[in-house]
Amino acid sequence: MIVAARRGGVLWTPAHRTTTVASLLVVTLIAFENMGVATAMPTLVPALGGQSLYSWPFTAFLVASVVATVLSGRLCDRRGPAFALVAGPAMFLTGLVLCGSAPNMAVLLGGRVLQGLGSGTVLVAVSLLIALVYTDRERPAMYAANSAAWVLPALVGPSIAGLITEQFGWRWVFLGLVPLAAVGLALLVPVARRLGPPESAAHQRRASTTAALAAAVGVAALTWAAQHPSPLAIAYGAGALVALGFALRTLLPPGTVTARPGLPTVVASRALLGGAYAGMEAYLPLTMSQVHGYHPAMAGLPLTVSALGWSAASAVQGRRPDWSRETALRAGFGLVAVSLVLFAFVSQPWFPGWVAFPACVIGGAGMGTAYPSITVLLFRFSPVAERGFNTSAMQLGDWVGSALVVGFGGVLLGLLASARQPSNAVVVLAAVLVGMALLGAVITRRWPTQE
Repeated sequence: MIVAARRGGVLWTPAHRTTTVASLLVVTLIAFENMGVATAMPTLVPALGGQSLYSWPFTAFLVASVVATVLSGRLCDRRGPAFALVAGPAMFLTGLVLCGSAPNMAVLLGGRVLQGLGSGTVLVAVSLLIALVYTDRERPAMYAANSAAWVLPALVGPSIAGLITEQFGWRWVFLGLVPLAAVGLALLVPVARRLGPPESAAHQRRASTTAALAAAVGVAALTWAAQHPSPLAIAYGAGALVALGFALRTLLPPGTVTARPGLPTVVASRALLGGAYAGMEAYLPLTMSQVHGYHPAMAGLPLTVSALGWSAASAVQGRRPDWSRETALRAGFGLVAVSLVLFAFVSQPWFPGWVAFPACVIGGAGMGTAYPSITVLLFRFSPVAERGFNTSAMQLGDWVGSALVVGFGGVLLGLLASARQPSNAVVVLAAVLVGMALLGAVITRRWPTQE
């Protein structure tokens, strides 16, 4: 019990308090913005006369985030995370102001680019900050707190954004976050000042700027093709996939595609896990509404419930610093596989739709168990001088895996079914997702004997 008490208070000791508050505030802020913008978009796009550009605010944010994630990892390895900790929130804050005061779509898109740059920059820097400030035994507790910081926005973010849009106008969805962004920036400045110079190394992996841009364009093109299926979309989506493949050769650790034991397996695990769960998140609401007749508000509710399972499991692992992270990762894959099997059954009209709720709780618990373990293992296997590169590679793998799976689901929908009757396509997709989760459980059975 004494150990548990110490674990519970480790984040709030005088040495850690400011870092904990600043990090959690930034994560919560980005989460609220992420959840709220989608709610406000149907109102703000027509208000600015940008109906033909409806998807571009999302695409602009995604492209900028991918570039910033890669370059932030490179910058943090060369100079440490101090500069990125300040520059990231500053860009995000500027983007909020631009979006909130935008007179037209061009300015709004510029603001979204700045938000994406800021978000990608600061999330990598915060991850490295956690590695620098907290010990290996303390990090699971901080990752649990980070997961909890996403839960409140997931639960109330869309509702609050909808209320603000209706009562005060869509601009306040952005402008209302400006004071919080300013506070987060003010808290991070003294934290950044206390950080020492980065550890130098004779050889460091460097992410290519050209490869980062190619990856960003590739992910954006794949996402756009998934949102706008057509023969042309298949053509440029295939080209984007080829370009992305070449870019990833320099942006991911060698051996990631073949899941070489150690760091490559960790990065591959994040891509498999993120992609598998993103596939369910993308197509479960469609299944619930079109197959089981749920109202649109209720159709997305299982995903809200998954956030609770995610946070609860993350909190449990945070109180168990001595858990084997390799075993926890395999257990996470197993729980996600179970949830995806249930998703496959839910996709059929003869199976009860309410099973989606326990399925999402189980899947969320798997994610909450596995994601912190992946990050702990990443830092265990990473040389200090290459933590930035490996952190950006992990995040990039997650985004690419998610984009590929969601795009594949769109292709299946066009070939085997339709948006009105998606069951045939969704059950095939779910079977593939189960295979991904099981593959993840298999590749994490072997680890190097020396870190």
